[in-house]
Amino acid sequence: MQNGTTVVVAQLAELVSSMEREEMDTAAGLNELIGNGVLHVVGSQYAGITMAERSRAVVNIAATHRYPVLLDEIQNRYAEGPCVEAAWRHHVMHVEDLTEDERWPRYRRHALEQTPIRSILSFELFVDRGGMAALNFYADTPHAFPDDSVELGAVYATHIALAWSMLRRQDQFRSALASRDMIGQAKGIVMERFGLDAVEAFELLTRLSQQSNTRLIDIAKSLIDSEHPLKRRRR
Repeated sequence: MQNGTTVVVAQLAELVSSMEREEMDTAAGLNELIGNGVLHVVGSQYAGITMAERSRAVVNIAATHRYPVLLDEIQNRYAEGPCVEAAWRHHVMHVEDLTEDERWPRYRRHALEQTPIRSILSFELFVDRGGMAALNFYADTPHAFPDDSVELGAVYATHIALAWSMLRRQDQFRSALASRDMIGQAKGIVMERFGLDAVEAFELLTRLSQQSNTRLIDIAKSLIDSEHPLKRRRR
């Protein structure tokens, strides 16, 4: 198994590197990673990522099937469940047979009623000021995950946490570039309309933002929309 794990780890590292090179967006990258996990973590049929916010709200970030989404909705409704537990209190949660596990009675009852899921393997992904997240693997049969699955699942959790951080930084960078371009367009409109130079136009936009208590990017967007009303109507 050790050789097989080494190969999977190398493939996983290459997959994360390729996402960085291709500048893949966060949602697509996470879905590709958990889909890859289902292929390699023995016993796994479905996978998902659960975000537990500081407000205790639970949301599904990525899923390979509707069952992980449904189970996160149940966890959100009752504020209990293995994925929430992994995100908030433990590094790993292993439910070997949901029919016999009595730790989360409301979650258990509704999960058994609404899904065929019987085995769950959850790993803490990260903890930050906004909340915590868990990577989850699911199977329809009890005792689906051997020790090797726990080991490899932890490897996936580590790589997905790193990839998520990288993908979010890329998203933020793309958003910053888009905002800069939009502000540049708005500045050009002001320069042309009022005969100002670049510095004066930017100072005018900044004053408008401060006086109206409106973000500079929103001021820029409104100005561009007013300059190109046909574009706005086609959106």
